[in-house]
Amino acid sequence: MKANDCPGSRLTPLPLIFSGSFLFSGSHYFSSLKLANNQAERKDKTMTQIPQVLTIAGSDSGGGAGIQADLKTFQERDVFGLSVITAVTAQNTLGVQAVHPVPLDSVRNQWDSIFTDFNVSAIKTGMLVNGDYMELMSEVYSGFTAIPLVIDPVMIAKGGHSLMEETAIQVMKDKLAPLAHVITPNIPEAEALTGIAIESKADMLEAAKNLQANGSRNVVIKGGHALDKDKAEDLLLLENGERVWLSTERIDTKDTHGTGCTFSACIAAELGKGQTVEQAVRTAKAYIQAAIKNGLDIGHGHGPTNHWAYRKEVQ
Repeated sequence: MKANDCPGSRLTPLPLIFSGSFLFSGSHYFSSLKLANNQAERKDKTMTQIPQVLTIAGSDSGGGAGIQADLKTFQERDVFGLSVITAVTAQNTLGVQAVHPVPLDSVRNQWDSIFTDFNVSAIKTGMLVNGDYMELMSEVYSGFTAIPLVIDPVMIAKGGHSLMEETAIQVMKDKLAPLAHVITPNIPEAEALTGIAIESKADMLEAAKNLQANGSRNVVIKGGHALDKDKAEDLLLLENGERVWLSTERIDTKDTHGTGCTFSACIAAELGKGQTVEQAVRTAKAYIQAAIKNGLDIGHGHGPTNHWAYRKEVQ
């Protein structure tokens, strides 16, 4: 029996409509039209209500650092995460076995795809491989400088593997760091960027002033590299010259893989939600402290941190 021969009905078979990779039939077609209309109506409202934050970094196959750590942090901090992948690494808690840079054209294409569709409220950079990638980032960001940029100048992995070529350090200093709304070097990175040997809090302040004089508006120098054996003390130098020292108990653990990525991602997430720099950094400090303190005991080397620990602490 044909569809239009059914007793009590005069049904006309509805056409099959192919659109992209989807096949619509009957009421599904009309439902899809309704959904599309609803999405269009909600678009502006949604884009203003849900902060969308972008990370530009390398992929970590071990899941503890890089893009993976950033997106986990974004999710935990209630922002929608976007990503531009600069490199694919073969990596675990024992170290980095290989680094495969993503072609520059593909990096630019990822950037263009995001900014032709999404309303980005904050950006962070992590692993940028070499000076060519930094040059590209400084070029494409030049048209979006109203969006706060958080720079984590990733240079060395926890296992000691270099993640930034030597020639790239100068490009970071000259081209990218001056664009930072917030820059978050640890002590070895701050030493590399400023040429200042950091052995005291006074040295941290001098290095922070040097980075600020170079153009970075707000500077966080992380004190996790053992200036004090009992405390991890970070310096936040705000663009108005105010100094904020943030101190937490030093936790005796080897499981700190991805802490820099996670810390800077949390700052970006908070800025994306409209928090001040000081508020964002304070939240990030508490977030990473909880992540380290409540370790996961994963892997056989420098294990990852616990990205959901802070949420559980504040519930």
